Amino acid sequence: MNKKTITIVSGLPRSGTSMMMMMLHAGGMDLLTDNIRQADVDNPKGYYEFELVKEIEHDKTWLPLAQGKVVKMISALLRHLPDDYDYKVIFMHRKMEEVLASQRQMLIRRGEDPDDVSDEKIAAISRKHLQQVEQWLAEQQHIDVLYVRYSDVLADPRVQATRISRFLGECVDPKAMSRAVDERLYRQRA
Repeated sequence: MNKKTITIVSGLPRSGTSMMMMMLHAGGMDLLTDNIRQADVDNPKGYYEFELVKEIEHDKTWLPLAQGKVVKMISALLRHLPDDYDYKVIFMHRKMEEVLASQRQMLIRRGEDPDDVSDEKIAAISRKHLQQVEQWLAEQQHIDVLYVRYSDVLADPRVQATRISRFLGECVDPKAMSRAVDERLYRQRA
């Protein structure tokens, strides 16, 4: 992989992006994180976030720090990636029912009302968003994408880690990546 390439782990919130960041780190990749958001009950092994990512629409000055590293970015922010970099995006997919159940548990733990918006409405909005993002990604010349299913990683971490390693130009150790998968954290199953 080119040292100037930026690797991004993306997907909907609660789709397995933190698990993928942990895997890539175990496999030998450098992460761009700031550890501002600490591990908690919802992500006991950490969030692996970099706060400035959330400001990418207005502030792209941090992007040079991400070259040759991996950074986590929710799918809604991908459209703000400037085309003066090359990107490798590992896009996590998880069953919508599991994403919604995980988001619901997180809201409950935070003391927020999980019933403000119905699951059906959130699912419809999320599916439409994913369709639009995937179509946009397919049109980008400077972005290579690998779609990874959360359930496939848990079912056979070694196979998925090998796929990811190939996608990244064999710069990560698939054995070490697969050992980082902790199936005990698969709590909301559909």
